[in-house]
Amino acid sequence: MSTPPTTALAWAAADPYAAALRAGRGPLFLRRADGWLLPLEVERWCARADAVDRDVLDRCEGTVLDVGCGPGRLVAELAARGRTVLGVDVSEAAVDHTVRLGGRALRRSVFEPLPGEGHWGTVLLMDGNVGIGGDPRALLDRVAGLLRPGGLLIAETVPVDVDERAQVQVVDLTDAGGTDALFPWARLGTRALLRYAQGWERAGQWTTGGRCFAALRSRSSRSASSSAEPPKRTAVISSQRARNTSAGSPVPNR
Repeated sequence: MSTPPTTALAWAAADPYAAALRAGRGPLFLRRADGWLLPLEVERWCARADAVDRDVLDRCEGTVLDVGCGPGRLVAELAARGRTVLGVDVSEAAVDHTVRLGGRALRRSVFEPLPGEGHWGTVLLMDGNVGIGGDPRALLDRVAGLLRPGGLLIAETVPVDVDERAQVQVVDLTDAGGTDALFPWARLGTRALLRYAQGWERAGQWTTGGRCFAALRSRSSRSASSSAEPPKRTAVISSQRARNTSAGSPVPNR
């Protein structure tokens, strides 16, 4: 399966995003084609993993693939714990930042060939990355192919009931035009995600720190734990051994 070209190229060419990562701060937005703005939490992404992040990471099983790893706070935290983890992101700036933090990352779209396909224990779709590609069902199908049988997906969802797909571009306040290329994105609440998750087993959902999460388990003929509740085992299985959005609400473009 190949990535929609506009998605990867737009992320990779989004100079405001690269500049924000270098500075470690925004303001930065996704702008819908109708002019509405979705704030991106650059400062949080560039900081160390916080308590909410660490709670999610406590629930991870086996090897971990962080899809849309951004500047790498989650990859770095898992690596510091001695876990086998790989970040993937289409942004060169994001991958470079992740590597500088001591994580391992690959500049590639989730829809391109990836190491360890069919063997990852956990896939993360954090910081709104459930919207990658603008087609939630296609993304879920792709993630299912990355996980081992019975593997775990942990996705961060929007803390409101929303199911939205739109064309967006990356902008900051100094360059209202941003990158010229529009690309497809989606925003999903938990209920919407679960509607798309046909063929998956529900493994839990929770809200903490104002952020919402859902865990899904790929179907397996062998028995697997029924929930993604911490604490998790610390054993690491062997395996072959990157852009994010806020889950917040849009604000009008001014």
